[in-house]
Amino acid sequence: MYRDGVDEQDVRMEDVLCDFCHRSWSEEIPFLEGHRGAMICGHCLAVAWTEIHVGGPNVAESGYFCRMSRESDEDRAALGRAGEPGWRSPVDPDAAIARRFIKQAAGVLHKDPDFDWRKPEIGVDDGPRD
Repeated sequence: MYRDGVDEQDVRMEDVLCDFCHRSWSEEIPFLEGHRGAMICGHCLAVAWTEIHVGGPNVAESGYFCRMSRESDEDRAALGRAGEPGWRSPVDPDAAIARRFIKQAAGVLHKDPDFDWRKPEIGVDDGPRD
């Protein structure tokens, strides 16, 4: 997501926003890009990871469109993932991410040597299930 009024021929780091909290990208905050420029920051990813795992208040059971993968309920059903829960942003209720992509993004960011980002620890489990 880009800040309103951005010059798409001269996009700067601070012009890129998290689709879920609308925070600007910075050197201190890791960001991951999904399809068609969708972005999620490390903070939102940690919240999504935790809430999807423990059944937090922003878990989306159905009817959501995943911003990161561009998948609808019908798309997930066609791929054998019908009923897959997701996480819906408390800041932007139209912004949601599917559990599969929460896990995938967390795996990527967890291994990134440039950031000290770790998957939140939840009990003895290792995270969302596929």
